[in-house]
Amino acid sequence: MTTPPAPSRLDRLGRWSARRPGRVLLLWLLALAAVLGASRVISHVYNDSVSISGTPAATGAALLAAHEPSTGVASGTVVLAAPRGTLIAHQTAVEQTRTRLAALPDVLAVGDPLAPGATSLSRDGSIGYLTVSLSTSTRSLPSGFAALLGTAVAPARADGLHAAFGGGFDQVTRPKVSDRRSETIGLVVAAVVLAIVFGSLLGALVPLVTAVVAVLLALGALGLLAATLSFGTAAPTLAAMIGLGVGIDYALFLTTRFRQLVMDGVDPVEGAGRVTASSGHAVLTAAATVAVAMLGLYGSGVTFIGQLGLAAVVGVATSALAAVTLVPAMLGWLGSRVDRVAVRRPVAEGGGETDGWRRYAARLERRPVRFLLLGVLALLVLAIPTLSLRTGHVSDGTDPTTFSDRQAYDLIATGFGPGANGPLTVVLDVRHAHGVAALVATAQRDLAATADVASVSPARPSPDGALEVLTVVPRSGPADAATPALVTRLTGTVLPRVIAGTGAAAYVTGATASQIQFDGVVTSRTPLIMGIVIALAVLLILSAFRSLALALEAAVVNLLSIGAAYGVVVAVFQWGWGRSLLGVSQSVPVEAYVPMMMFAIVFGLSMDYEVFLLSRVREAWGIHREAGRAVTDGLAHTGRVISAAATIMISVFLSFVTSDLVVVKQLAVGLAASVAIDATLVRLLLVPTTMFLLGERNWWIPRWLDRVLPRLDVEGGSR
Repeated sequence: MTTPPAPSRLDRLGRWSARRPGRVLLLWLLALAAVLGASRVISHVYNDSVSISGTPAATGAALLAAHEPSTGVASGTVVLAAPRGTLIAHQTAVEQTRTRLAALPDVLAVGDPLAPGATSLSRDGSIGYLTVSLSTSTRSLPSGFAALLGTAVAPARADGLHAAFGGGFDQVTRPKVSDRRSETIGLVVAAVVLAIVFGSLLGALVPLVTAVVAVLLALGALGLLAATLSFGTAAPTLAAMIGLGVGIDYALFLTTRFRQLVMDGVDPVEGAGRVTASSGHAVLTAAATVAVAMLGLYGSGVTFIGQLGLAAVVGVATSALAAVTLVPAMLGWLGSRVDRVAVRRPVAEGGGETDGWRRYAARLERRPVRFLLLGVLALLVLAIPTLSLRTGHVSDGTDPTTFSDRQAYDLIATGFGPGANGPLTVVLDVRHAHGVAALVATAQRDLAATADVASVSPARPSPDGALEVLTVVPRSGPADAATPALVTRLTGTVLPRVIAGTGAAAYVTGATASQIQFDGVVTSRTPLIMGIVIALAVLLILSAFRSLALALEAAVVNLLSIGAAYGVVVAVFQWGWGRSLLGVSQSVPVEAYVPMMMFAIVFGLSMDYEVFLLSRVREAWGIHREAGRAVTDGLAHTGRVISAAATIMISVFLSFVTSDLVVVKQLAVGLAASVAIDATLVRLLLVPTTMFLLGERNWWIPRWLDRVLPRLDVEGGSR
C-alpha cells in the first residue's frame, strides 16, 4: 500500500489558519495596530528630489556647495502678488515677511524683490518672489514647517497681498495626497465584479477584506521605511495601487479553487490546506516574480527609481502574506457558507463540456492563424502613438489650481515668463583659468545670443573667487520640449565653445537642469531594464514549463503588449484623447520613469496570468497528451477567472486617475491599459492560438538546456 505524501509546509499553514481563524485575524490586527501606530509616531516625508552623481548638474551643484555655501543645499520660493498696484506700495509688509522668513529654522538667507536692481520683481512691479536658501533639504525640515511658512507670510496677506509657495517648498506645502477616494471607487467596482463572479456576497467578501488589510499594513510599513529611505511622492499611491490589485487577484485565485473543492464535497479545512499548497504556491511564485522585476529597477543605477520599485514590492509582499494566511483563515471560518447570500447560481472554475470558454477555444482552434494575425494587428495599431513618445518631467504647472505650488507657478509665469519657473544656473570653474574677465564677458554674450534664452543675469563670483555663476532664463517652461533641447545645446555646444583654450570648466545645474539630466539618464537606461525583465521572463517560463517556444513567445508578446500600452498613454496625455476627462488641462510629456516602471510592473502582473493559464494547460497535457485538448481545457478552466481578475485589476487601476498627481494618472491609465491588453489580446488570444499552431512542439526543449536549467515547481505539491 502506497503511503500518501506528507503535507507540504503551505498545506499545513493553510490547515492551521483554517482551524484557528480567530487567532490569525487577531495576529493581523495586532500587526496592523503596531505598524500603523509606529508609522504615525515616526516622522517621514515623501519627496521627488532627484540627483544622479557624475552628471554636469550634480558636479555643478557640488561646486556651488563647496565654494558658495550660502546658497545652501536646497531652496524654496515665496511669491507675493499685489492684486492692484505694485509691491512697493506694500514695502513694510514685504519687509516684515522677509524678516519672519529669515527667522525660520534652517533658513540661511532670503532674497529681496524690492532691492535696487533686483531681477525678482516683475516689470510692472506687481509680482515678486523671495528665494529662501536652506541649510538642509526640504525632506529634513522640521514637522509643521508649512504652518511656519503660513505664519511668516501673515503680514503680507494681512496687507492684501497674495502669497504662494513654490520651488522646493512644494514638498512641504503640497496637500497630503489621499488615495481614499480612489481606493473606495476601486473597492466598490471590485465588490460588484466579485459578487457577479462568485454568485454570493460572502464569497466576494474574502478577497476584499484581505486586500484592504494587506494594503493598510503595506502603507504603514512604507511609512516606517520612509523615515530612513527617500521615497518619491508617488510611492504610497503605487504601493496601494499594486497591493490592492494583486491582493484581490491572489485571494480570488485561492477562493475560486476552494469553492470548487467545497462543491466537490471536500472538507473546508482540508480544502483550505489544498488551495494554500497549490494556488498559494503559485501566488508566492507570482509575487516573487513581481518583486524581482520591481527590484530589478535598481539595475537602472537610479536610486529614486529603485525606491519606487521597492514601494511596490512592499504592497505585493503583504498581499502575498495575506493570501497564504488570512485567506485560508477566512475560508475555514466560512466553510460551506461561502455560497450563502447568493445573487445568482454559484459556479466556480467552470470548464464543463458546454462551457462558453470551451466553445471559444474551439473557435480559436479552427482558425488559429486568422485570430493570431488579428491579435498582432490590433497590438500594432495600438502601438502607433508610441512613435510620438516624448518623455520629460511633469512640472508644478499641471497641479490642481488649488495647490499653492501651482498658484506660485502661474504667478511667476505671468510676471516673468514661463522660463522663470525653470531657471538654469551656469557655473564656471575658473580656478585654473586665464583671462577670467574676457571669459565671463564671452559667456555672457554667447549665452544671451543662444536661441530660446530669454535673459542672462550678470555673472557673480563666489566668495573665494573660484567660481563665476550666471542665471539663464529659458523662453520655454520646464515641461516644454524646447527646454531640454536648450540644456543639451548649452552643455554640448555653447559652453564648450566659450571655455575652449581658457583652462576653465563649465556646468549647467539647478533644479531644472538636474531634472532634465535625470530624465535623460532614466530614458537611456530603460532598454537595459527591459532587457533584464525580458530575460527574467524567458528564464521563468523555461524553468517552470520546460518549453523553449513558450518562453520566446512570452518575450515577443510582452514587447507587443507594452508597446500597445505605451501607445494608449501617449494618445491620452500627449495627443489629448480623453485627457480632459482625467482633469489634465494641457498636453504633458510622459514622466521619464513611467515607461520603465510600467514595463517592470506589467511584466510581473502578466506573469500572474501566464503562470495561471499555462499551469492548467500543462496539467491537462500531462493527463491525456493531446495538445489541442490541453489548450482547450486550460482555457476553459482559467478564462473566466482571468477575465474576472483582470476586470477587477483594471477597475482598481482606473480608480486612481482621480489622484491629484499627473504621474499617478499616467501610471493608472498605463497599467489599466496593459492589464486589459494582456488579459484579452495576449493571454486569451495570442497565447492559445500560438499554442494551437505549435501543438506538441509547445513542450519541446533542447536536452542540454533542460539539464542546466533550474526546476521551478509553480503550484507545489498538494494533497
